[in-house]
Amino acid sequence: MQDLSRVMPMITLRDLVIFPGTLISVDVKREGTVAAVEQAMRGEQLVYLVTQREPVTDEPTIDDLYPVGTIAHIRQIIRLPGKALRVMVEGIARGQIIELLQSVPCLEASIEEVEETGIDDIGEAEAQALARELRRLLEQYVAVTGRKISMTWDREHGSGRFLDDIISDIMLHTKDKAELLALADVKKRFERFSVLLQQEIEIGTFIKEFQSKVREKVDKNQKEYIMREQLKVINEELGESNTTTEAENYKEKALALKASDEVKEKILKEIDRFRSYGSNSSESSVVRIYIETLLELPWDRMSKDNNDIGNAKKVLDEDHYGMKKVKERVVEFLAVRALTGGGDSPIICLVGPPGTGKTSIAKSIARALGKEYVRVCLGGVRDEAEIRGHRRTYVAAMPGRIAAGLKQAGVKNPLMLLDEVDKLGNDYKGDPSSALLEVLDSEQNGKFVDHYVEIPVDLSEVLFIATANDASKIPRPLLDRMEIIEVSSYTENEKFHIAKEHLIKKQRKKNGLKSSQISFNDKAIEKIISGYTREAGVRNLERRISEICRKAALKILEGEKKSVKVTGKNLEDFLGKVKYTPDQKNEKDEIGIVRGLAWTSVGGDTLEIEVNIMPGEGKFELTGQLGDVMKESAKTGISYIRSIAPKYNVDGEYFQKHDIHLHIPEGATPKDGPSAGVTMATAVFSAITEQKVARDLAMTGEITLRGRVLPIGGLKEKLLAAKAAGISRVLVPAKNKKDVEELDEEIKKGIEICFVETMKEVLEYAIV
Repeated sequence: MQDLSRVMPMITLRDLVIFPGTLISVDVKREGTVAAVEQAMRGEQLVYLVTQREPVTDEPTIDDLYPVGTIAHIRQIIRLPGKALRVMVEGIARGQIIELLQSVPCLEASIEEVEETGIDDIGEAEAQALARELRRLLEQYVAVTGRKISMTWDREHGSGRFLDDIISDIMLHTKDKAELLALADVKKRFERFSVLLQQEIEIGTFIKEFQSKVREKVDKNQKEYIMREQLKVINEELGESNTTTEAENYKEKALALKASDEVKEKILKEIDRFRSYGSNSSESSVVRIYIETLLELPWDRMSKDNNDIGNAKKVLDEDHYGMKKVKERVVEFLAVRALTGGGDSPIICLVGPPGTGKTSIAKSIARALGKEYVRVCLGGVRDEAEIRGHRRTYVAAMPGRIAAGLKQAGVKNPLMLLDEVDKLGNDYKGDPSSALLEVLDSEQNGKFVDHYVEIPVDLSEVLFIATANDASKIPRPLLDRMEIIEVSSYTENEKFHIAKEHLIKKQRKKNGLKSSQISFNDKAIEKIISGYTREAGVRNLERRISEICRKAALKILEGEKKSVKVTGKNLEDFLGKVKYTPDQKNEKDEIGIVRGLAWTSVGGDTLEIEVNIMPGEGKFELTGQLGDVMKESAKTGISYIRSIAPKYNVDGEYFQKHDIHLHIPEGATPKDGPSAGVTMATAVFSAITEQKVARDLAMTGEITLRGRVLPIGGLKEKLLAAKAAGISRVLVPAKNKKDVEELDEEIKKGIEICFVETMKEVLEYAIV
């Protein structure tokens, strides 16, 4: 057997397999590889090329190499910068390492040439079959990959060599090519190559299908991109480039919006309209504002409520002193909500005089529940569009206050305060109180339609709280939808605690003072309440405290004092002379003078009713700026007294020979209401019969023509006014007994409350 081994330098390749008959350029950089090329050039210009199993190995051993490589002839060398070489080699034959002879300065080994086998065993028919199968596979490969492959099968030149040429052109893994190089048997090499080629065809088919799908999407996107770019150029030429960009931004926001499909569809439709307008057109700005409004509304965005009853009690107690009923109602609402997991929110209406904390209660409820707080002021609103919004056909149209409140809150379940609901007006533009009926009706407000928004807005999750000074001025249908909670006047004791625990701290902080720089003693607080304020609430009380803090801040800043202590003795230095002295009871029992009790929008007050009798022609005169209701009560009282006069030995012609003049002091102040009826009748009776009325007595009640005493309202405020005037006994209608029982003991303490049903009982108590 012929010995085919020879000694030659060896070059190891990374991720490259060279087959016999292949002409290829290889860049060599490693020092040992360059030395191998130089040694080959000094000899027969032959070099052994073998592939590494791992490309990252820098100094491979025999175990790191594939068993079969290629004996190649060096055709050309080009020197590159950095001592690197570009070597053109031509594969001659397969070779196998017999023995590694040296590794320095380059690898040198004894190489045995591997002869091809099996070529002579292939018959003509089998060769034709192999050629056709190879051609079929290559046609499929070319079809799925697009590569150009030589498909010649020339038996005279040796089918093995041409098979190697084809394998070199096919994209196969390095490991697979090394395996094919090691197969000396041509038939086995063909069979293995056929399997690998079929796998590549299948992979190529999958890749082609995937690329086709990707290309379709890319082509569509590319088409849209090109059209969009063309439109952008057109818009730029027309000066309308911003419209398209804005429309795209709006579209992104609309698709990301947390809302129903109906809402998104409406917004996207408006965006398409906006895109078609020029940026300089008036319609563009109208649609832009409308789209922005729709995008900012909280369609399905909600905040999480805090149903912790303990936290609610804590917050309400921190923010407000007293208000037992209000706090109980809020806690009850929370308890029901915690048990049901939601449910219809009640419409609470807080009714009371100004400055009693109605608005601040709503803020505290929002804080206790963890809700967003929105205040909608309804005072003086006369246009229905303020509630329902303006239709978009009008110039400067905008959403109504309810929709605007939701937009401000950013969630669909805020606490919305409808402030001053009793001060709604109406004119030719509509009745806003009627528009509020749908807002406050839990059966209807789930689909509230704002004329501007046009899409139904869900208000069922909103917690509405209304405030009013006078419930009688709230339209009846609107009042029927709300639960009234009375926020009555504060007692002096309540004002004292509110000032000490809340107002002083608030104003101290507001005016930049520390607790060590200003202090109020109890006497000072009591004197501010009694001598410098006259109100049901605490608004003016807070102003007086603020005034003191400002003057104290000035003294400290000027270096006059380091700290200020406000006492009852130096209070006039800050607030001046005492402004108010409470009405006091009469010093003695008098004829024709009776103390009445009245309710006003700022609390309770006493009315000193005076009656004078003089010779005349039976005229009856009323002065003191009395309202129609009060005048009618006075006339009713006169008629009743005339009917009972004979029982008290009054001459039958007395009323034809005398004039009666009834006057209520403070004529600049309008007065109205029926509750002074018994007071005026008693004063007239006292003047006619010349009997004195008890000086420590006050009374309230409506009188009928037959002398019955009817119930009245505002009892708490009236009793507080009586206490302030030093009154020790008050006559109250018997039907108000239940109202008296609900009052705190602090209010009733020191006053004898006498219940009366008729004027006869009133006169028995009043006349001395």
